[in-house]
Amino acid sequence: MTSGTVRRRVHYGEVKGRKLEHFDSTDYDELNEPLLNHKVSSGFHKDLDVDEDEGYWREKGANPELAWKRNVSQLLAQWSQCVTNVVIGPGSLLGVFLYRCSGKRQGNGEKVVVSNLSPLQEERLRKLQLRLQVPFDGSRLDHQEALKGLWKAAFPDIELRGLKSEQWKDMGWQGSDPSTDFRGGGFVSLENLLFFAQKFPKSFHRLLFKQEGKRATWEYPFAVAGINVSFMLIQMLDLCSEKPRSSSGINFLKMLAEDEMAFDLLYCVAFEMIDAQWLAMHASYMEFNEVLKAAQAQLERELSLEDINQIQDLPAYNLLYQ
Repeated sequence: MTSGTVRRRVHYGEVKGRKLEHFDSTDYDELNEPLLNHKVSSGFHKDLDVDEDEGYWREKGANPELAWKRNVSQLLAQWSQCVTNVVIGPGSLLGVFLYRCSGKRQGNGEKVVVSNLSPLQEERLRKLQLRLQVPFDGSRLDHQEALKGLWKAAFPDIELRGLKSEQWKDMGWQGSDPSTDFRGGGFVSLENLLFFAQKFPKSFHRLLFKQEGKRATWEYPFAVAGINVSFMLIQMLDLCSEKPRSSSGINFLKMLAEDEMAFDLLYCVAFEMIDAQWLAMHASYMEFNEVLKAAQAQLERELSLEDINQIQDLPAYNLLYQ
């Protein structure tokens, strides 16, 4: 299968007693792909073709875990480059974001004209964009404490032996040093995971331990998937532009005006949607990109619904457990 993969038609399956959209192969309709299998003409993405990579690894008879790690490494390298350009690039923060991103629409629908933002929206958008430019720094005590906090939230009864430990693999990191992955995702991806664990501990642990549904033999690694969710939202909401011009991004700004933590809340919803799509599609390891595409498309549709003024109004918010 090439990168010009067929779009899949939406229908519904039952997950946790709720109808959820998933996809069957049908007519061609290019869907901009948020992460590891995508073609995007932005400053911090390269053309990747994970479908071809998948074929390569299967042809070689290699462990699919190696292919996953290879694709994740490509993603993290791209995001790391984005962070670097924002931190040390020319111009102001907003100027750098605008400089690094293209005008191509990220997701379904066309770019729309942005009306003037309220002072509150301007302030909160700037604060969020400032968060996005903070790289993870393993030498900073506050970053170390946040990482320890994530472990304690995930495994409260198990003592962490060190910031570099084989224990981290139990959470779904690629190796014994999670800072390697966080350096690619930035500090915001750690903040997102920690917020999820503290705000919705039941949902967090259910996804971490894959406690619901018929699970695949090769499950997606929880922690690395979490970095993917952060990256998907930043792209989908057009947060690397001075002012988001995608319909999803503009609708999100309305929610940001209602709640300063709207991005973190949306992260929790998106992670739940991804796991629900994973189950509805009976997906396995190398199909994670398809799951991400399906979840992103569903999330964009929910953000476009009428009478959605805050994250809690999204239908998928009901997937979360406190």
